[in-house]
Amino acid sequence: MNAFTLTSSTLRHLAYALALPLLVTAFAAPAGATTIERVVSPGGIEVWLVHEPAVPLIAMDFAFIGGAVQDPPGKAGTANLMASLLDEGAGDLDSKAFSDRLERRAIEMNFSAERDHIRGSLRTLSENCDEAFDLLRLAVTSPRFDASDVELNRAQILSVLRRQTTSPSDIASLRWWQTAFEGHPYGRPVNGTPETLQAITVDDLKTYAHKVLARANLKVSVVGDIDAETLKPLLDRVFGALPKEPDLAPVDNVTPQGLGRRIDVSLDVPQTVVDFGGPGIARKDPDFMAAYIVNHILGGGASDSRLYQEVREKRGLVYSVSDSLVWLDHAAVMIGGTATRADRTNETVDLIQREIHRLAENGPTEEELIEAKNYLNSSFALNLDTSSKIASLLVQLQLDGLGSDYFVKRPEMIAAVTLDDAKRVAKRLLDNGLLVTVVGRPQGVAASTAPPTAH
Repeated sequence: MNAFTLTSSTLRHLAYALALPLLVTAFAAPAGATTIERVVSPGGIEVWLVHEPAVPLIAMDFAFIGGAVQDPPGKAGTANLMASLLDEGAGDLDSKAFSDRLERRAIEMNFSAERDHIRGSLRTLSENCDEAFDLLRLAVTSPRFDASDVELNRAQILSVLRRQTTSPSDIASLRWWQTAFEGHPYGRPVNGTPETLQAITVDDLKTYAHKVLARANLKVSVVGDIDAETLKPLLDRVFGALPKEPDLAPVDNVTPQGLGRRIDVSLDVPQTVVDFGGPGIARKDPDFMAAYIVNHILGGGASDSRLYQEVREKRGLVYSVSDSLVWLDHAAVMIGGTATRADRTNETVDLIQREIHRLAENGPTEEELIEAKNYLNSSFALNLDTSSKIASLLVQLQLDGLGSDYFVKRPEMIAAVTLDDAKRVAKRLLDNGLLVTVVGRPQGVAASTAPPTAH
């Protein structure tokens, strides 16, 4: 006999599926169709809330300003190891008991470390809201950092680091960031190195959590089946016991270095990997939207970008090539990458540099500008097809210092960019030179054999 049981896990996935068309419709609808409420709890914790009662699902995203830039000297990877342990036992629940509680109610909880932030997320059916928020409270306020869990997670990260030593993509990225930000926290790998990871103690993890996980550097968003009055006390229950102010070390603003350099690392792999990049434009800069459009025209991921057309379509040198703008709290970069045959590496790198220089000198055409604007407007809502993605974006908007009316203003900001703006900003963005890292066995190049190191 065949039977089908609707477990809590099945219900959760059904809720996700039901949520998709509703959320996409809401955010693609005319301005005002979806309300982003700015809710403040009695304890002073602010959250951006999208109340959507149509499906029994709650998605919560949050971030603490801090991240890997707050790793202690000589102990790169502290933030990453700490984040990996927050859901590995908390309060009076060891890692197995904590995991069992999550699994029993089909609650999803995740933490990660970025260069500037510690990110977290919670996904739950609304009927399990109280237990989900209580488990999250334990995770952020009373993590256990049991020795056995610390060593298990340390071993898992060390395994990742070992794989990275033979991955051309990882080596190229590590070397680019190490060179561009030598002597700055951005030059350190978020995962750390085998040496720095081994140096991290349980006391380091506890100290880091106490310094960084605080209410004043917290950004929160919630999307789903919960209203403001229900949410307010839950926010204080989860985060209220955290210190009010963080104890963050100052971090200098910085621009990428090594422009004009090409670094070659020898590695016996079938294809050569190329990373390239230079200074970007900050998210709060008045020229950012023009830069965003220009970058889309250059290589922003679409098949009609200049790099894709010139390097792949016309010459068949690569399978894919793209670049993107990356904005950090203390720096902004334009960075891209590709992979090609060893005997075509020089040709590929030269062509990428020529196309970037050509766009810097002449700017985009009117047709390219119109097409880029249309694409960026029409594709935006399609990237918000789940409550999780919407919650994540709302946190990012808060971190970027943008208003909750961004969804209304964004089309106006795109429309306001003129051809003269695009040409001027193309020069500003792309005329600075590139730092290029090449990993593989490119022919005709004297390659360095030094492995990537942390600073």
